[in-house]
Amino acid sequence: MSGHSKWSSIKHKKGAADAKRGKLFSKLSRAIIVAAKEGGADPAANLALQNAVEKARSYSMPKDNIERAIAKGAGEGTDGSSFQTVVYEGYGPEGVAVLVEALTDNRNRTASDVRHLFTKHGGNLGATGAVAWQFERRGIILVEAAGVDEDELVLAAAEAGADDVDLDGSTFQVSAPPESLSAVRSALEAAGFAVDSAELCMVPKTTVEIGDETVAKKVVRLVEGLEDNDDVQDVYANFDIPEEILEAVAF
Repeated sequence: MSGHSKWSSIKHKKGAADAKRGKLFSKLSRAIIVAAKEGGADPAANLALQNAVEKARSYSMPKDNIERAIAKGAGEGTDGSSFQTVVYEGYGPEGVAVLVEALTDNRNRTASDVRHLFTKHGGNLGATGAVAWQFERRGIILVEAAGVDEDELVLAAAEAGADDVDLDGSTFQVSAPPESLSAVRSALEAAGFAVDSAELCMVPKTTVEIGDETVAKKVVRLVEGLEDNDDVQDVYANFDIPEEILEAVAF
């Protein structure tokens, strides 16, 4: 498994810690509200809502919170009405491509904040289309490797519609088409596999290798800074940092 894939596991661990402080739940709720408002309150008929709910479940967001967020989005004149989805593209140190997805009620504020963070951490904000072509949207499911038979997991994942399974020593990463994310998760859970997380991600088609710890720290700090912004929902980057360096510089 590459250093980029390892980042998924590290991000999820940090996300779980953030959830305890309530900050992540606020972001997850916002995504659910907007998805429900734009596509309806039935997850079965609204793929965006289905995926927002899957992500919320991955971070142990209480069922009541999820249902309240859906109700808000489906209602009239709710706080989901003022939010817009905005995508920012740019470059970090060593030309690392960075894609930022945000939900904001003030585009000028968010754009200014994002631009400042890129500049502060040695990167620069680019134009629309600058780096998006370097990523593809995939459903990513993380499964704790302890006690798991890899052949059984690969078979169950393939039968459910997944098309790739990678192992990093402690976590399996199952990749599936976006529309199959929920079905694959449900099938793996039904087969007895413990799912740590299931969410849509923008996966890089190619990666930039970063072997210098100083540069790696700059790249990670840029991603961290962007993720900590209240308006930012997700940050994707195409770096590939060796696991030992990534573990040393992350968070």
